[in-house]
Amino acid sequence: MTRWTALVPLKLGPVGKSRLASALSEGERRSLVGQLAQHVITQVALVPAIGEIVVISRNILSDLPVRHLPDQGRGLNGELDHAASLLGGNLLVIHADLPMVQAGEIAELLEAAQASGAAIGPDRHGSGTNALALAPIRAGFRFAFGPGSFAAHCLALEGQLAIVRLGGLACDIDTPSDLAFARSHQNELLRAEI
Repeated sequence: MTRWTALVPLKLGPVGKSRLASALSEGERRSLVGQLAQHVITQVALVPAIGEIVVISRNILSDLPVRHLPDQGRGLNGELDHAASLLGGNLLVIHADLPMVQAGEIAELLEAAQASGAAIGPDRHGSGTNALALAPIRAGFRFAFGPGSFAAHCLALEGQLAIVRLGGLACDIDTPSDLAFARSHQNELLRAEI
């Protein structure tokens, strides 16, 4: 079985999820970030092909089965490029704000990447990238997370990738409308914690 390393970038603390400030208090946002990260990491850990989970964060998550890489302030893409240069091999980058993602969806993304060389899980708007699997990471590849990242990653990978559109992978929480969307889909994690 092909083994994968999962990279989970995570911003904890009072500045996390600042775009949700109009919907949630600082304490609620902090709680949400922690609960979402725990859910995503738990689901990633259930995927048999995942050999290691590496969290990039300024905070150490001692209560979760992960390896910690300290965030050195290079920005998201800089941190991911640095981590990829250290780790190499088959890499999955998955964001920690996917309340509905399930292990089976992550496994499906990895299988698609194994067959195509890369696979991308776009957000529900079709503009962002919630998960990106590279089998293995290509020489010279640079991550392009941020506005328009779906198109940027597709361009960087020259169309040699699978696009995997699955409900749990597509639902991230960045804005109040994202939060409302997830709550409207009966997401128990969000109902229980917020």
